[in-house]
Amino acid sequence: MKNLPTELLRTFLNVAELGGFSKAGSQIGRSQPAVSLQIKRLEEIIDAELLSRNGRQLELTEKGEILLSYAKQILKLNDQAISSLTQPKVSGHIRLGIPNEFAISFLPGILGKFSNSHPEISLEVTCDLTTNLMQMLEDKNLDMVIAIHRPADKQIDNEETWNEELVWVVGEDHTLSRDAPLSLVVAPEGCIYRNTIIHTLNNHHTPWRIVYTSTSYGGIRAAVMAGLGVTALAKSIVPKGLKIVGPGDGFPPLPETFISLEYDRSSTSQALRHLIDYVLSQVGTSNTISKGPDFLQVNTRSIA
Repeated sequence: MKNLPTELLRTFLNVAELGGFSKAGSQIGRSQPAVSLQIKRLEEIIDAELLSRNGRQLELTEKGEILLSYAKQILKLNDQAISSLTQPKVSGHIRLGIPNEFAISFLPGILGKFSNSHPEISLEVTCDLTTNLMQMLEDKNLDMVIAIHRPADKQIDNEETWNEELVWVVGEDHTLSRDAPLSLVVAPEGCIYRNTIIHTLNNHHTPWRIVYTSTSYGGIRAAVMAGLGVTALAKSIVPKGLKIVGPGDGFPPLPETFISLEYDRSSTSQALRHLIDYVLSQVGTSNTISKGPDFLQVNTRSIA
């Protein structure tokens, strides 16, 4: 199996982005002949031409375009690995606010791994409604909030957000009935999932009634498992004991919500920056439930 040396990829990336051997050489501190030789070595490794001349313009070939995409990804991972392994130890205390369901599902796995890899940084986690957490952030009682937003708030979107697909869930032994009204298990008023459920059902003229309300995700999960009614959860955290149902079962499609990292960008500590980068690198790759170490303190209040 052949290897692609990162130094050759970095030279190729600079040539492609700067549009010439001389400019790339100035950027990386090499002469034009040295740059040309590195590109030639890279072409020999993949046995394909990467660059071609169109008059005075230097253009990427089809294979060059493909390699450019891979080169960016490889170099990004390389730089992240070097940075992570060589950066000095950072210490600090971070007060993090997260919705309850994420506190006891996939985020603890991420937080536990972060704490194990950054033992000098302690985490204090508070769980509550997003609106309450945002108020705590504004009052400077939290350093960062992982906030759930309604689909209508998508204009808040930035690089530190990700989508969450909402799905209807029922107990595994629950017998679906098309009789109206639909029985709902939800959190108290102010919960974004509750508002999304009701708004969706009203838009589809589906009669509903609330049969069970709980301030905790555990209470909602237990009620749905017991067959008291249905609810909606992020697809990524649907637990065992519940099953997903959808339009084929008579349920209207639910819109996506999205999650964002909210914090004071004018005063971000080095410890918090480490946590932000770690969460963003892990989102979508982990749904592991983990208790986490002793110094991961969790204060549970109510659901998202």
